[in-house]
Amino acid sequence: MRLPNEPEPPFQINIVPMIDVIFAILTFFIMSTLFLTRSEGLPVNLPQAASSESQAPNQMVVTIDKSGALALDRQPMQLKNLVADVQAQVLTGQQPVVVINADEAVSHGKVIEVMDQLRMVEGVRLAIATRRP
Repeated sequence: MRLPNEPEPPFQINIVPMIDVIFAILTFFIMSTLFLTRSEGLPVNLPQAASSESQAPNQMVVTIDKSGALALDRQPMQLKNLVADVQAQVLTGQQPVVVINADEAVSHGKVIEVMDQLRMVEGVRLAIATRRP
């Protein structure tokens, strides 16, 4: 019980709940930005190139992994099926950029074989994926 002449205790603001809410919001934004990256190909170790550039959004990604296996937009396939799928894309009227995403351990001959088959398709532009040093 308080006496009438007793002074009131000083007013205090408890900021601990506010800090908890701020950290919860910060955690939400950090976790959500981790899922914003776009992964187009399978994970491979790309070679470095200082003159690399970004390509147009109308692109198809051909991945060649260490063992030499092919994948088009993360779907495994053989070379003859790859050429047919790219040709079907060109017949729709689009001119896709086919990005070759080859592991640096893949033999040069395998990459040239894929590029040679893709260059036979009329209207296809080729690019090779690299990472900046």
